[in-house]
Amino acid sequence: MGMEGISHRNLHVNGINMHVAEKGDGPVVLFVHGFPELWYSWRHQIASLAARGYRAVAPDLRGYGDSDAPPSASDYTMLHLVGDLVALIHALGQDQVFVVGHDWGAAVAWWLCMLRPDKVKALVNLSVPFSPRNPHRRTLDSLRAIFGDDYYMCRFQEHGATEAEFAQIETTLLIKKFLTYRKPEPIIVPKEKGFDGTLETPIALPTWLSEEDISYFASKFEKTGFTGGLNYYRCLDLNWELTAAWTGAQIRVPVKFIVGDLDLTYHSPGVQDYIHKGGFKKLVPFLQDVVVMEGVGHFINQERPHDISDHIYEFIKKF
Repeated sequence: MGMEGISHRNLHVNGINMHVAEKGDGPVVLFVHGFPELWYSWRHQIASLAARGYRAVAPDLRGYGDSDAPPSASDYTMLHLVGDLVALIHALGQDQVFVVGHDWGAAVAWWLCMLRPDKVKALVNLSVPFSPRNPHRRTLDSLRAIFGDDYYMCRFQEHGATEAEFAQIETTLLIKKFLTYRKPEPIIVPKEKGFDGTLETPIALPTWLSEEDISYFASKFEKTGFTGGLNYYRCLDLNWELTAAWTGAQIRVPVKFIVGDLDLTYHSPGVQDYIHKGGFKKLVPFLQDVVVMEGVGHFINQERPHDISDHIYEFIKKF
């Protein structure tokens, strides 16, 4: 696992206390996790990059793990999240860092590059391509039009409702259901089935996930609940309002993008054409490499840890 030698501390950034795991010396690589995850999702990459002469830094994002979770849902906008990372980069004593993001962490990393390209040497993003703002329709309206009201992101909107559903499922089981989800299709959650009935229970854990891994995630979410992570989704329309000024703007940092061919994100309508037929490159002009990994699901950095570490290293060593 390479967990030994990882140090932990809390840093005061952007008005919150942020828990950070770090290891190694050298240029900083900032790892940004997704939902429902923690710094721990990057455990393999932290060890690997530290061994190759980098300082690997992985925070628990606001609302997660041992970082503060402000109570108001409107405290989780993209501007807050990017503000946290900019303040973290400063707190680490850095002007510029390498950034690696996955899932929501990838979305935040795209916007870090959009708003503060001066802070990012290069970006490796996993799973979630840059999604341009549609000036004609709010984000949730678009999601409802494509997927319907039972789409999981729409179901997450009602404050307290998803939390109550999640509370009915044992936390270790819920984490297992999420981390082992491998259907290359959107998560649709009919009210009568709920999340428990929609997300399959794995018969056995895959080789890349141990009971110890699951219990680490579960121990943190049992303490914090899921509201912090759900609030990211509850800011989708607020983000749409706040980012109007960047409609049509490009991401102008060097980028490598990696996705699994079984990832639900890769099977959203239009996404494969967007990634492979020029739309993505138009908005991310310094996109240098797109890697589609065969037979790999959404939690790609945990499922294929050595490949992902190698991909990160091979890209960032050029800069």
